[in-house]
Amino acid sequence: MKSVGIYTLGCKVNTYESEFVANELKKAGYVLKDFDDICDVYIINTCTVTNNSDSKSRKTIRQAIKRNPDACVVAMGCFIATNKDYRENGLDIVIGNKDKAKIVSLLDEYFKTKEVIIKSYDKRLNEFEDMRINEFPGRTRAFVKIQDGCDNFCSYCIIPFARGKCRSKKESEVIEEVTDLVNNGYKEVVLTGIHTGSYGTDLDTSFADLLNKLVKIKGLERLRISSIETTELNEEVLDVLRNSKVIVDHLHIPIQAGSDEILKSMNRKYNLDFFFNKIKEIRQIRPDISISTDVIVGFPGESEELFEKTIDTCKKVEFSKLHVFPFSERHGTKASKMDGKLPGNIKKDRAKRLIEVSHELEENYMKKFIDKEENVLVEEYKDGYSYGHTSNFLYVKVKGKLPHNELVKVKIKSIEYPYCIGEQ
Repeated sequence: MKSVGIYTLGCKVNTYESEFVANELKKAGYVLKDFDDICDVYIINTCTVTNNSDSKSRKTIRQAIKRNPDACVVAMGCFIATNKDYRENGLDIVIGNKDKAKIVSLLDEYFKTKEVIIKSYDKRLNEFEDMRINEFPGRTRAFVKIQDGCDNFCSYCIIPFARGKCRSKKESEVIEEVTDLVNNGYKEVVLTGIHTGSYGTDLDTSFADLLNKLVKIKGLERLRISSIETTELNEEVLDVLRNSKVIVDHLHIPIQAGSDEILKSMNRKYNLDFFFNKIKEIRQIRPDISISTDVIVGFPGESEELFEKTIDTCKKVEFSKLHVFPFSERHGTKASKMDGKLPGNIKKDRAKRLIEVSHELEENYMKKFIDKEENVLVEEYKDGYSYGHTSNFLYVKVKGKLPHNELVKVKIKSIEYPYCIGEQ
């Protein structure tokens, strides 16, 4: 039996795809080992969303080749799809963002011939590459990839070039996969995609239609959306939020910048007024909802004044958490050709300042729940404490061993960042 080590960089879509690859290889008789072990096969699922992602992808590939020169080294994903020069740099199988589901047959072919396999890189990806997972070993939260690709072409983003156009998993197959996961004991399912809220634009359905069907699945306690744009939170989606408590009290809504000037340069599809009004609508439906976001700092043309406006905007919205990214120039995007680029030290400083704001906002949000009872999905027990998340994604720590993978009512007593301290 051959052994395989898998390393995943990047987003939840990559996590899902790597889990699928791992399951397929296990079924084919491969033994899963730690990536740092000596393996017969190494698989690196790469990312290219930032320069740092590229660097980590290169480094991990080099480490695998060096660790066992006789191993078959496989690279797949966004970095590979957009960096042609790296495809022949000691790699044995190169996949990109198509044909990941064929990993077993590709390995069979390689071990028969020992010839390098490089799959085609047609960006006209019109079909959803179906993958299906019915278990996530060691996890209490399951993921379902419902969508791939993106049609938005934000000026800073390389992902539409790496992933292709929007395409969706068939509605019936999503429902079947979620049902199977629930029947296998998962109480929470996360819907993920490159542009999750665009689900159904290529099919005779919509994201709201899918949500309405999923929340009716017997035994599903929590349905979480990995990320959604304000422009996709239409009345139909808001109605699902209004009418079903299965949808959790947490939404991740990227804002990316806190000024109309930068939003326009980014080619985002909304302005601040639209964003503020949408958040107001959501909170009228779910007053205690947690809303996290992504913010890019140091975008070309971002003055100190505009950066300060972003800080003010984040405080005004009262986000529960900020995911902060210094602007990373991606070759081939419109932003890479813009004037007004900022030096690294300014971007680093702004990122640091905004992360401090994030900590402040997080603690403010957490404090709202002191002395309140919340249902916690128990995920882990270690060193005498149980850990898990609430519907609104508070990370709760409770002394003692609570039932694993069960929803347990806990009273929040205090805050010890990043934890809410609870007791039964």
